[in-house]
Amino acid sequence: MGTTVSFTVHDGCDPAIARQAIAEACGELRAADELFSTWKPWSPMSRLRRGAARLDTFPDDVAAQLASVLALSWQVRQATDGWFDPWAIPGGVDPTGLVKGWALERAAAVLRRAGLLATVNGGGDIVTCGIPLEGPWRIGVRHPWRPGSLACVVTVSSPAQAVATSGSYERGSHFVNPRTGARTSGAVASATVVGADLAVADALATALAVGGGAALDSMRLVGYEAYLVGHDGSEQSTDGFPFS
Repeated sequence: MGTTVSFTVHDGCDPAIARQAIAEACGELRAADELFSTWKPWSPMSRLRRGAARLDTFPDDVAAQLASVLALSWQVRQATDGWFDPWAIPGGVDPTGLVKGWALERAAAVLRRAGLLATVNGGGDIVTCGIPLEGPWRIGVRHPWRPGSLACVVTVSSPAQAVATSGSYERGSHFVNPRTGARTSGAVASATVVGADLAVADALATALAVGGGAALDSMRLVGYEAYLVGHDGSEQSTDGFPFS
């Protein structure tokens, strides 16, 4: 998926169980990449988006996963008034802004089934598994133009919680403005979203990075909180954002 994924396991967990669970979780990530990669022309997602295949031409399990991701993408599109819109991407539908979070959630589910206290971090998007006895996870959010500095610290007090951040400070103008179809560096320098599901949080962070305050005003998903850092250094957040 073009990024690094790391696993942090609490030191109270059994190492053998942790190793086995991480191996299985990595298998989930590789399977998601094979299914949804837009860089691999033979992947089902690549074939679907260029019109070389339809959902009903794939095996049932593949079609079900594709349909699930596309349905969730449509829900987020509706909830953001179109600021997140995989169907506005040149070349055909592209749910990349959501599917990394979806894949990381599947990896985290493996760790939860194994009973591990852990976090999964994919390029700065993080999902938690359980809460340590000594207290909640505290997750630092990188400052968009001060490497080594934090814009904020998030307190995660739920056993299964997601923190997603999106911005152009590492990859440049890689966003697509769904209103114009043009490449953009985004209306804000970074957008962080906290909520129950990393796929949704990932997509919302993408929408907010592109649309900034306009996208924040249109966001209609209950249970997700957001924090924006503007290109001018200004900050904006929802009332319930869990700052430490």
